[in-house]
Amino acid sequence: MNSKVALVTGASSGIGEATARKLKALGYTVYGAARRVDRMQSLANAGIHVIAMDVTDDASMQAGIQEILATSCRIDVLVNNAGYGSYGAVEDVPLDEARAQFDVNVFGAVRLIQLVVPHMRSQRSGKIVNITSMGGKIHTPLGAWYHGTKFALEAISDCLRLELQPFGIDVVVIEPGGIKTEWAGIAANKLRDVSGNGPYGDQANAMAESMVGEASRKRQSPPELIADTIAKAVTVSRPKTRYAVGFGAKPMIFMRRLLSDRAFDGFMRAAVGTSGKSSGRSSGRVPH
Repeated sequence: MNSKVALVTGASSGIGEATARKLKALGYTVYGAARRVDRMQSLANAGIHVIAMDVTDDASMQAGIQEILATSCRIDVLVNNAGYGSYGAVEDVPLDEARAQFDVNVFGAVRLIQLVVPHMRSQRSGKIVNITSMGGKIHTPLGAWYHGTKFALEAISDCLRLELQPFGIDVVVIEPGGIKTEWAGIAANKLRDVSGNGPYGDQANAMAESMVGEASRKRQSPPELIADTIAKAVTVSRPKTRYAVGFGAKPMIFMRRLLSDRAFDGFMRAAVGTSGKSSGRSSGRVPH
């Protein structure tokens, strides 16, 4: 196991940090990548190689991969974990922010895949783990751009799995549910900033509360649960194509399969406390 090399993005906190530590404990040579290198000193102290990487900067990604290859001569595992949640009404979210959401959550992951696949092909082995979300299978109010990125990464992963199977490279999707990380707080703040006032205000504030309220926090699963699942996926010889894990993931995905579109819409509005009606702060507009 000591010869195996893993790259984990978004390693400065949450799922990425937990995964880097788990793989290190299993004997992997681990590279933890993030923009905020100053937040990864504890990883460096644990023997994890810390590298600065911005998944929206091609030169940064190329330099990171070159550093890994120069030092360790191979890459066996790529964990595409870097990402964030951009929430707000489609009407309200500036297209520059929408593009930024896709740049981080989709194009950054795909570019790293493009950079590591030639080396994995030459080895005739490798594992690519894409962290999507139960949000890649369901939809919630005011989350169009976030869900769009996760749906996209799900589809890309499926196509990639077919392409890379002949070369001995596995592609695995991890679909976390509610996890105790910084993600929910950041997403809720963005939602309130973008749509907390105006015609979508009631929906936005209810949705934000559902993300960060005490009841939600109590039910969230620890990031180590996802790290353990990733570790299982990369160490077994024949991993599943998908792992839905963490609070709410399996039941929510099951409900989406079971219910019609409109029935699921109603279920989701009730779940997050949104009525789907206008807040009365618009000039007579009523959302469909």
